[in-house]
Amino acid sequence: MSQILNSGKPAPDFTLQVTPDQKLSLSELRGRPVILAFYPADWSPVCGDQMALYNEILSEFQKHNAELLGISVDGPWCHAAFAKDRHLHFPLLADFEPKGEVAKKYGAYRAGDGFCERALFVIDKKGMISWSYCSPVGINPGAEGILQALEELPK
Repeated sequence: MSQILNSGKPAPDFTLQVTPDQKLSLSELRGRPVILAFYPADWSPVCGDQMALYNEILSEFQKHNAELLGISVDGPWCHAAFAKDRHLHFPLLADFEPKGEVAKKYGAYRAGDGFCERALFVIDKKGMISWSYCSPVGINPGAEGILQALEELPK
């Protein structure tokens, strides 16, 4: 398991593709909480369950004005098909090329495997990591930690 960035550190900025022709930068979301959910791959059973859970409780994240971003090394076309199939209503960002560059900045890249850890980060409105967690790759970490971290953010 990788050594992910801990709370109290500035969240590294990045710009990744959301669709084949649209990009999103973390800095664009400054001023509101952001949840980064790194996951190994679209279409894997655990990842599908994890992203479906977050989609189901998206309104709970939104109560905190938080933006949820899923990130994996899959490309934007793969993300588009996965999001459509699973009816996801939050962005999936492609850390595709250079492969895993953003995951590496967060300490969440498994170089030997070529994919991301199942790592979660809650970033406060000032761009600081307020909470992070790395789950074993085969286990869905659920949402309790994220929700608790959002509750504990300064208002």
